[in-house]
Amino acid sequence: METNEPKDDDSEIDSEDEWQLYASAGYASTEMLSEEENEESIESEEAWFDGDDFDFQGSTLNWDAPPCPAPLGIAHVIKIGVCDHCLGRISGSSTGIGGSDAGSIVRSEAFERDENLQSKITQDYCPLCENLFEDVENIVSRVFETLSETQFSTMQFGIHLPKDLIQEEDRIRTKYGAPGSYPLKGALVEGIHRRIREINQEVEFVKERPDVMILVDGLTLRVDVDVRPIFLYGRYRKLSRGIPQTRWPCRACRGRAEGCDSCGESGLQYPDSVQDLIGEPIREALGAEDTSFHGMGREDIDVRCLGSGRPFVLEIKRPRQRSFPLEDLVEMVNENGNEKVEVGNFEWCTRKKVNEVKQSRSEKTYTIRFEVEELAEIENPEEAIMSLSGKVIDQETPKRVSHRRAAKTRRRKVSSVDRIEIDGSQVELTLRCEAGTYVKELVHSDEGRTNPSVQSVLGAACEVIWLDVEEIHDD
Repeated sequence: METNEPKDDDSEIDSEDEWQLYASAGYASTEMLSEEENEESIESEEAWFDGDDFDFQGSTLNWDAPPCPAPLGIAHVIKIGVCDHCLGRISGSSTGIGGSDAGSIVRSEAFERDENLQSKITQDYCPLCENLFEDVENIVSRVFETLSETQFSTMQFGIHLPKDLIQEEDRIRTKYGAPGSYPLKGALVEGIHRRIREINQEVEFVKERPDVMILVDGLTLRVDVDVRPIFLYGRYRKLSRGIPQTRWPCRACRGRAEGCDSCGESGLQYPDSVQDLIGEPIREALGAEDTSFHGMGREDIDVRCLGSGRPFVLEIKRPRQRSFPLEDLVEMVNENGNEKVEVGNFEWCTRKKVNEVKQSRSEKTYTIRFEVEELAEIENPEEAIMSLSGKVIDQETPKRVSHRRAAKTRRRKVSSVDRIEIDGSQVELTLRCEAGTYVKELVHSDEGRTNPSVQSVLGAACEVIWLDVEEIHDD
């Protein structure tokens, strides 16, 4: 049996920051200038625009330089202070080398063409990346520190960059970079990928269903890690009554737990649930934070679920371990179930299985035992009950669930009545019904809200004693 789960899930994490820096604008004075001052101003403006070259922080730059890979274009971007990482990605270099090594080679070749070129570099920060490539090692260290106790093999990586930096980088690269040169964000992510692979060669970077999703804030270098959930499919048998399918918050404290005497500060109305009897040993084994339970419908708290069991998917949230022998998980669950809940086997699955399970409309077979008022006086009760086989019934939303279900009339079919046993004033009945049938109400009619019903065909009051789900026909 396989121990590695299939990959799942999916998330968009490449949105841009919403803030933006705006440049301030200065306006000329409204005071009248003397003719002499006006002439000086005109002469000054003429001197400023007297050619393509002008002084930029002590260097002479040609802002009309051709784009890379032309030598003049490469010389121009070197003069404005681009780093080796950015020089390599916008120069159109064909060295086949990535990272800063490509830029270093391009820079050396440019220095050979112009020995004075090196002295003209005066920028403290690269105008394209603001030296973000120097933080790659720091970012990667933070990623592995955060994931030090987490098992993963696939990763999706994203980075947020300030909007003004992206716009300025795009402006310079579009004008002076080689056609098709790599944008900053893509190049930075690729550089981080390259460094992560050097540390862990087994990591695979994917666009869909990663084990972990990493998002880095390029302004603060904060690293956010989202460990994606894993999913187990199985079928459970509930062998004991009085156990809800999912956690039931305490009515007194509404799940807050602290200081509540009613639930003993557990936050739960019932100490056990199918979700926790199955999920807790798995959560502990995989070092997860929590679980969610997705069942194919649910039985009432006082109803057992027998036969081959009810299909379900267990969602395991933020697990530190993503693989485990499935036979061992089954054994741990059944030991923890303590003959209240048991499972037969598990399969790793994807989130898609949750929808399949939740949307299934499988017929079910039930056995129900009920007491009939003055049953001995009813003529041919078996024949009267058997008349419901194949009938379509109308069921208004039962009173017991009206607080959480929409008020409407549902039409459901009683597919067959398979067995009727009479024991004194009690009747035990096995029948197969369409999904969504309220079987208790089918017997006692819910004050006429279900029609026809066992009570209506017998003409006598019926009181349910117990109900079991015998089989869920999902094949």
